[in-house]
Amino acid sequence: MELLSVNLGRARAVTYTDNPAGVTGIDKRPVDGPVRVSAPGPKGVGGSGLAGDAVCKLQHHGGDDQAVYAMAREDLDEWERELGRTLAHGAFGENLTTRGLDVSGALIGERWRIGPEVVLEITSGRIPCRTFQGHLDEKGWVKRFTRRGAPGAYLRVIEPGEIRAGDAVEIVHRPGHDVTVALAFRASTTERALLPRLLAAGAALHPELLAAAREYRGVSGA
Repeated sequence: MELLSVNLGRARAVTYTDNPAGVTGIDKRPVDGPVRVSAPGPKGVGGSGLAGDAVCKLQHHGGDDQAVYAMAREDLDEWERELGRTLAHGAFGENLTTRGLDVSGALIGERWRIGPEVVLEITSGRIPCRTFQGHLDEKGWVKRFTRRGAPGAYLRVIEPGEIRAGDAVEIVHRPGHDVTVALAFRASTTERALLPRLLAAGAALHPELLAAAREYRGVSGA
């Protein structure tokens, strides 16, 4: 299991973003050399967990529980075959492109050590948006991405440090529940009745998703 690339984005003006400021950092490109990773601060205040990476719509992106976004190269390869086009590392706006990891099959609360210093913890899956669709320039992209159900994972920073392309990735903790990124994604998008199942992940779950699961249980009596 390895980190194929570390991808950073700069803020740039585009016509397709739903950000009122008209800029996005979704166009992320691989960089050489080490990149510092640390907790950026609460959502709405903190941006990306990677130094030099732009997050432009803080009310929906970035913050401690969405500090890093990871996508499996294997999933990008599947999309390449379906779309009939090349998808470079970072094409989905991910910070980390991995190989040998089932990112969407990982457990909420699972922890990865990347290189000798950094430890990250999985919190949730990525929800597609208009900006993502505009960036890919694929018709009906939000629905297609949602239907596939392999969203990649958001992670929080447990131990800060530096990472770089080629670092080994090691799973250092797997919790005892069965709540995967893919399950959490389905519960938050197409299958809301699954929300109470997410409570098994406890405080490791993204706080917004945890609150939604608790609210749904309270309303439905599940």
